[in-house]
Formats: sequence, structure tokens, C-alpha cells
Amino acid sequence: MQRYQIIHRTYYNFAASVRLGPHALLLRPRENHEMRIESSVLTTTPTASIRWHRDVEDNSVAIATFTEPTRQLLIESQLIVQQYNHSPLDFVVAEHAARYPFAYAPDEAAVLAPYVAVSAASVDERARIAQWMSQLWKSGDPPETYGLLQRLASHIQQSLSYRVREEAGVQTAASTLARGGGSCRDFAFLFMEGARHLGLAARFVSGYLNAAPSPSDFGATHAWADVFLPGAGWKGFDPTHGKIVGSEHIAVAVARSPESVPPIAGTFTGPPGAEMDVGVWVTALP
Repeated sequence: MQRYQIIHRTYYNFAASVRLGPHALLLRPRENHEMRIESSVLTTTPTASIRWHRDVEDNSVAIATFTEPTRQLLIESQLIVQQYNHSPLDFVVAEHAARYPFAYAPDEAAVLAPYVAVSAASVDERARIAQWMSQLWKSGDPPETYGLLQRLASHIQQSLSYRVREEAGVQTAASTLARGGGSCRDFAFLFMEGARHLGLAARFVSGYLNAAPSPSDFGATHAWADVFLPGAGWKGFDPTHGKIVGSEHIAVAVARSPESVPPIAGTFTGPPGAEMDVGVWVTALP
């Protein structure tokens, strides 16, 4: 078991005094048999009334409601988590799905249908993804399913350039390919589109990463993708680093589309103009 301390601090500085609407906060990690929360403290300035619920994806959502006007909003989450996923390759894919292609069982397919649908709308975009995916294996050579997904993650990491993007939103898969790079969320979405092109169910994951400082880990949230493998369940792949998700990854929220799970979403009423400053620190503890 590895313990981590996570501090996620977000400042909003407004041009003048404003009134804050309700804010939805996706900051609490997803607890399961591989990850437990030891302690969790969520604070805001100005003080907010906090109401918790779980959304359709079973993510923990805090709704913060404010009453007093302010020129600055501070939201801080302090966590200590226990991570047990030390052997990420310790899983067995069902025999019928061990090699690609395979078909999901009818009961699985009914639930997974929204996660299989490719998001690319135009014929040209789909053709671009198909052409790019064709480089991963030779026709007539059925690959191992896990190996194919690992190849996809490595291909993204090795062939595209990581770029810090402060802009909101996620690039389309075709745009990431055309630009030759993107952010971790762009890489995660490209991986998802590639997996879905293969007929596999994939979802977006937002969370935290414990890693040495680098261009891809500079004090921010991280993003990767899950793919559903029969017999193994949802398994994470990190195309920014070209590998399967392990104990250094702490998932916070999952969704069918990246736009559905911003860490913080809310409104304010007042003069336009706001600056945001975000800091994330993930530290391994004894």
C-alpha cells in the first residue's frame, strides 16, 4: 500500500465584487478495492454550504452554494489516500476477448453502447482516425487485445508532442493528429477515439498523478482513458506516458466525454473578467 497526500488549490480573482452561483466540484477520488480515502478536507473562501451527491457515473460531486459577495474565490481540497494498485498487470482478460477482434456479450454491449460510439462526426474525421489506426497492426494478424491497446498508448506518446494548453476544452482527435500534439486530455481523447474505432468501450478519466516534475506533470490535474475488457473490467491506459495506469494514478472522475467532468464548474454574476490560478501537489507519504 502506498499513501499519497494531495493538495489541489484553485484561485479565481474577479475584476470587481461578484455574486457566486452554485459550483460543482469534482475533487474527491473514486474509492474502490484499489484506492481508499484516509482523510479529506474541502474548504472554500468565502465559506460555502456543501452538499454531496453521486452523479450518473458514480462520481462524488460536491455542490458549493455561496451567500456573500467576493472579489476572490479559493477552493482547496486536501486529501490523504491509500493506493493498493501495485500490480496493474495482474488481471486476466476473458478467453473470448484475449485477442482482437472480439464481441462484447449482449448484456455488456447494452450497457457499454454509449462508450463505444465514436465521437468524430464527419466522414473525413473518421477516415483520418482509421488511416492512423491502420499503422498499429498488420491485416490478418490477430493481436492480443491488451497488447494492441498498449501499442496504441505507446504510439501516441512516441509519435506526438506533449504541449501545455491553458485553453478550455479538448481537441478533436483529428485536430490532435493534424497539429502533431496536444495536452494530456487531448491524448486521452485521441486514445478513446482510437479504441472506439476498434469497437471497444472507452471512457475519459480525470485525476491526479504522482510523478517527478516534467513538462507533462507541472502541478496540474491529469487525464487518461479506461477501456472495458471482459473478465478484467475497466483498465486504465495513460497515452501521455505510453503505459498502463498504475499506483501513481489516482482517479477522481470518469465520463463518456471529457467535457462532462471539469474539476470545478460554476457561474458568477458581476462585471466580466476573471483570472484563474491552479496548483496541484501529489506527495508520496511513508
